[in-house]
Amino acid sequence: MENKNPAFTTPNKSQLTGSARKIKDNAADWHNLMLKWETFNNTGFDIASKIVNLKISSQNYSDMLLDGTISNKDNLENDKTELERCCTELLNTLENMEQIHQRMKKLSSTLKGVCDLEAYQCSHNSSKPVLFHTWPTTLFYETSLKMSNMYEKEVSLKQMIAGHIAHTIDQDLQMVYLSCWLYQPYVDNSVKVLLESMLLETGHRPL
Repeated sequence: MENKNPAFTTPNKSQLTGSARKIKDNAADWHNLMLKWETFNNTGFDIASKIVNLKISSQNYSDMLLDGTISNKDNLENDKTELERCCTELLNTLENMEQIHQRMKKLSSTLKGVCDLEAYQCSHNSSKPVLFHTWPTTLFYETSLKMSNMYEKEVSLKQMIAGHIAHTIDQDLQMVYLSCWLYQPYVDNSVKVLLESMLLETGHRPL
């Protein structure tokens, strides 16, 4: 997969073997999955914003019908149809994000396997090899697991938002949902530091 970030360089894989190659490829996969996640997150926010605007518009039409200000129900029906379409799009986007998280979990599982293999091979040695610069193999797994857990919590939050945003009429609550979707409270800035540290350690970023 082509990376849009010019500072991201994929090392010559012919120089990599065994666990080192798996870890290096793993770091690149994390980079790509996080880029995809951000794209879907932005798409989901745009869709969720449309849902909120349609809810507000539909409520206004409903109030005007009740007041007798207008008698044409076409706009209300059109909004309902568009709302259903947007809800389907939001659920599809969420499904894509859930799939990304499942792939993140698999990356952590792969690193756990690398750690287990190393522990078995080095069971009679007091020290374990450092495959790159300074990180022990276990730190790659711990870092990956920490990032995966962040996204797992974020998936749960987005599932709640997707299930409620089209059904609430409280505009303040709608704004909270939109803000939470966009700013992702469970995926804090430390995830970028963790990823960059992994990329630096594995040679995807120049030291």
